[in-house]
Amino acid sequence: MTLRINVWSSPRNLSTALMYSFRQRPDTTVVDEPLYAHWLRVSGSAHPGRDEILTAQDPDGERVVRDVILGEYETPVVVFKQMAKHLAGLDRGFLTRCRNVLLTRDPHDMITSFQRQVPDAGIDETGLPELVELLDDMLANGEEPIVVDSTVLLRDPAVVLTTLCGRLGLDFDPAMLSWPAGPKPEDGVWGRHWYDGVWASTGWQPHRAKDDELLAHNRATYDAVLPMYEHLRPYVIGA
Repeated sequence: MTLRINVWSSPRNLSTALMYSFRQRPDTTVVDEPLYAHWLRVSGSAHPGRDEILTAQDPDGERVVRDVILGEYETPVVVFKQMAKHLAGLDRGFLTRCRNVLLTRDPHDMITSFQRQVPDAGIDETGLPELVELLDDMLANGEEPIVVDSTVLLRDPAVVLTTLCGRLGLDFDPAMLSWPAGPKPEDGVWGRHWYDGVWASTGWQPHRAKDDELLAHNRATYDAVLPMYEHLRPYVIGA
């Protein structure tokens, strides 16, 4: 039976680095944001490369769930890098057939990074409402949530990844600590707009505090999502 792992994230949470980390495992296939075109279609958001993404990727979310997320794979493990907001308009019943990991980050760091490409970083763009919904659904169903904070991950990647793999029923593979520089075949067509930093990397780098400032009109978004982030924090691995 295929172990299907969705890593649900906010933007700019090191989700691509985590995808590259899992890509190093010989037992794992990775898939980059299979629901991005679906979300662009239903949201109308004008992200960089919108037209190219809608052309390159199936925008029918229910079909993507059926054929990609629940599709057949040659490896026993498949990891889907997902943005939590991409769940918009979808029947979430498929989540019960997958393991679901929540990836979060201090919203100040997330928004200040995200606003470089999307200056109007509204609440709907952050994905934090969906992350909280997923967490609360897990708790209501008696599940123990698996939550990763990217800052904690950077402080001790071996420990966090070992714990994460254990929670998923996998053995930790030290190969997950590094990867080759440059683009990867699995990258979505949007990579040229977003992935410069991770393409230059070759593994997990020590956390460095950010001194970027929020754009004035994004402070309300920060104030709104901070309690959502705090709601996730008690479940963070290694915190």
